[in-house]
Amino acid sequence: MKILTISSLFPNAADPKHGVFIETRLKQLRQRYPDVEITVIAPIPWFPFKSSIFGQYSQYAKAPYFEKRFGMSVYHPRYLVLPKVGMTLAPKTMAFSLYRQIKALMAKGEDFDLIDGHYFYPDGVAIAEVARKLNKPFTVTARGSDINLIPQYETPRQQIQDTFHASDHNLAVCEALRQEMIDLGADPAKVSASRNGVDLDLFSFTDERKQQAVRQQLKLPLSTPILLSAGLLIERKGHHLVIEAMKAHPEAQLLIVGMGPDKFKLKRLAKKLNVSNRVTFLGGLSQPELARYFQACDLSVLASSREGWANVLLESMACGTPVVATNIWGTPEVVKTCAAGVLVDRNSQDIATAIGRLLNSPAPRAETRQYAEQFSWDETTDQLYRIFSNLLGSGTHDSSSSSTDSDTVENDKEVTV
Repeated sequence: MKILTISSLFPNAADPKHGVFIETRLKQLRQRYPDVEITVIAPIPWFPFKSSIFGQYSQYAKAPYFEKRFGMSVYHPRYLVLPKVGMTLAPKTMAFSLYRQIKALMAKGEDFDLIDGHYFYPDGVAIAEVARKLNKPFTVTARGSDINLIPQYETPRQQIQDTFHASDHNLAVCEALRQEMIDLGADPAKVSASRNGVDLDLFSFTDERKQQAVRQQLKLPLSTPILLSAGLLIERKGHHLVIEAMKAHPEAQLLIVGMGPDKFKLKRLAKKLNVSNRVTFLGGLSQPELARYFQACDLSVLASSREGWANVLLESMACGTPVVATNIWGTPEVVKTCAAGVLVDRNSQDIATAIGRLLNSPAPRAETRQYAEQFSWDETTDQLYRIFSNLLGSGTHDSSSSSTDSDTVENDKEVTV
């Protein structure tokens, strides 16, 4: 089975955390099914300058055009994004870039059976155009804001709906997104919920004794309650609400993991609320580094206004660390028991109350880890392989499998973290 995965959400040497959840899914699929061959095209917006004064844009310029990642060939062709009109033109410019890259690969004798696309806009719309020209079957996986935000705009909504109908199968990382896709007009028989899993080896368990050793290694206080909030530093991730909640917990320390445009705004807020001496900004961390901080913390907080399937929640729980999370979209599918954590409304008061509840009556860390273990990648990779095989074997999706897939699942462009 030769798969071409296409997504602008994918890591590269200059930005190794970007879209790491898609790379992880591919790694897990190849590990479980060695007969699967995967090539990746991860288009990147064109930008000419590598100087760090341009912030995130400079990362685009620094990204290589080709690299090998975990045995997979990854191509990073550039596509044009124009200010103000970029949202409208991006599907066309991306489709042009994708088609040119694919034709270059085919000219060298490379071919593939199916396109595995991720994120519906602009990626999915562009993929639909390219797949039509090449007469290739394709799937697209919805991941969050491509379904719960972008369709509020009329033109992208229509293009996304057209992609629902053109694709051979649609997937969503949680049941909440799947239902929203159906509400937008997707055929229920062609939509499956396909949750992300968690790497239980990388995000390994630490009991209370080992937790103290990790804190010593990270030079963190041994007896102080430590909280962690991870995600892009933007309003949607809600770090400001967690900082506000710190006023109710003068005994606690907060670690904030992530990079983004709101960094200095958040620092000013912490100073204004007189909690800046208890709030530490760690910047962007690699996955192994993030795991160590999850292991060291008493709990983690995710105060997002929108999420598809929040990977950081499972990563925290796999380390034995329960979560406080806002009750939105796919998050209730992740946090379903007391051992997992607490769901709250999105305001600082409720977040502060839930933090107090978990600090005062914590579940045993072993129970939190045990809960996370049900979210291994095995079920998801089996489901993906079955869907891909059905499409390649029959030329059409077996609708009887889609109801089973969606029923068995517990599950921006962001991404995440």
